[in-house]
Amino acid sequence: MAVRHSANRAMFWRILRRLFGANPGRLFVMLLALGAGAAVTAALLNLQVDAKRRLTSEFTAFGPNVLVMPREGGSRDSSGPTLDESIVKRVPFSWEGSRVYGSAYLFLIADVSSVRSKEDQRVVVGGIHVFGADDLAAAAKIDLQSPEEQLCIVGHQVVDLMHLKVGDRLTLRGAEIQEPCQIALVSRSGSAEDSQIFSHLDVAQRLAGLPDRISLIQLTVQGTAQQIDRFVAALQHELPEAEVRPVRQFTEGQAKIYNRISGLLTATVGIVLLLTGLCVMAAMTNVAMERKMDVGLMKAIGGSMRRVLRLFLAEAALLGLAGGMIGAALGIFLSIGLGKAVFGMAARPRLIVYPVAVALTVIVAILSAFPLRRLTSIRPAAVFRGEA
Repeated sequence: MAVRHSANRAMFWRILRRLFGANPGRLFVMLLALGAGAAVTAALLNLQVDAKRRLTSEFTAFGPNVLVMPREGGSRDSSGPTLDESIVKRVPFSWEGSRVYGSAYLFLIADVSSVRSKEDQRVVVGGIHVFGADDLAAAAKIDLQSPEEQLCIVGHQVVDLMHLKVGDRLTLRGAEIQEPCQIALVSRSGSAEDSQIFSHLDVAQRLAGLPDRISLIQLTVQGTAQQIDRFVAALQHELPEAEVRPVRQFTEGQAKIYNRISGLLTATVGIVLLLTGLCVMAAMTNVAMERKMDVGLMKAIGGSMRRVLRLFLAEAALLGLAGGMIGAALGIFLSIGLGKAVFGMAARPRLIVYPVAVALTVIVAILSAFPLRRLTSIRPAAVFRGEA
């Protein structure tokens, strides 16, 4: 048994020497094909994995994707259904490794006046309290509860109606009290916020006479559509007194776009591997024609055809491993540039992609050795007589 293993090893190394020495051009072509296939495969797989992160960040830029609202028939105040403000402390700031941030609101109708306006205007005033992050929206970038003076964000429709500008001072009047505020920012969001005024939550609560009450919580949950659905289910269980709803347009749109991108990249990887396999298979066909003498010699000295094929498959696997390791490394760096071109942001290298790309390349190399099966029909006597 030891002698047989020694003979197999000796024959394997002889085959490798023939591979490197007999036709270096063909060896270079096979390594180039396998390396190029591995590079493109690694680049596309890395983009596919990183697409989840990129799409998540793109969609969260559009605004909140989860809403927490009072249930029908719940507590009602002068501003409509409300929740206790303490509910904010029960919202987790992270979920399955992703950030969760948002803002709590209280809405009311208030009379607004200024020195520039000839008459008061009735405007929807929203008190806002941002939590979990400092960059949720434009409102979060301004400290609405400045120690010097209360600030507010005014929609551009209100600004145009009352002929206001940044820096003007307003007076907000509720049912029993009034609150001053200075315009710190003009909102142009293209939504209903353009006709509203936003101040700090405490200001709205005093105007409405509703301390520690909120009307709505808007949350931005980073993650896939499945992660968001699990977050909604868990938060609904944690907050039975409230109604938790995902914004389906965002979550479903994110899932559809990712599935399409993922499907396209997967199909492209499959095509690349197929073309790589065909290229290597063509080279292996020529290898099979050149190896007739080697196979005839091995069969003549008692080697079984199964053992002979294993030696050639090991050679193909070694080629695939070499081409895959070099190509996959280049492909991961290639994906950084592709990420900038496709998504406008460099893709983050994912270590899991490297072994997957190398393994796929090795599998393609082994499958591409199919033409070597024709060596099974070789007869040693015919080879030595020059008939094969």
